[in-house]
Amino acid sequence: MQPTFSSSRILLPVRPWFVYFSLFCALLLNFLPTAHWPGMPDWVALTLCFWSIRETRRVGMGSAFVLGLLMDVADGSILGQHCFAYVLLAYGAMALARRILWFPLLQQALHILPLLIATQAIQAVMRLAVGADWPGIGYFISPLIATLLWPLLTLALLLPQYQPVEQNPDRPI
Repeated sequence: MQPTFSSSRILLPVRPWFVYFSLFCALLLNFLPTAHWPGMPDWVALTLCFWSIRETRRVGMGSAFVLGLLMDVADGSILGQHCFAYVLLAYGAMALARRILWFPLLQQALHILPLLIATQAIQAVMRLAVGADWPGIGYFISPLIATLLWPLLTLALLLPQYQPVEQNPDRPI
C-alpha cells in the first residue's frame, strides 16, 4: 500500500539528531560552489525556516545565529550578515508557525515566500551599506525557487516521522 501524505495522519515525534543532521546537510549544500549561481536556493534558510515552524523548541533564534555565523565565515562575507537575516527569519517563522501549519503545502509556500524574500533583502541591504555593488534582480530569484521547493522539502523532512499505515493487531498500544 502506498503511503499517503495527508494532514490527517499522525506523525511520530521528530528525533533531535535528524533535525540537526538536516541542518548540517543544508549547511554543506550552501558550502558547494554552485550555491553562488543565480537561482540556487539558500538551503540553510529554507531548512531553518522549516524547522523553526515545526520544532520551535529545538530550532530557534540561537540555532539561526550559529548557522548564520558559520555561513558568514564560510562565505567570507560581512560578519553578521547571515546571522542577522537568519535570526529574523527564525523569529518570523516562529511567530507565524501556528498560522502556517493550518494551511496545505502550497498555501504554506505562499506564506514562506515573504520570509525568504525578506531574508535575501536584509542580506542585500547589509552588503550595500558597506559599499558592495547591487547584486541585481537575479539575486531575488532564489527565494522564488526555494518557495517552489517547499512542498518537496516538507515531504522529505517529514518522511521519517510518518507511521506505517498498517497497524499490528498484536501490539498492545
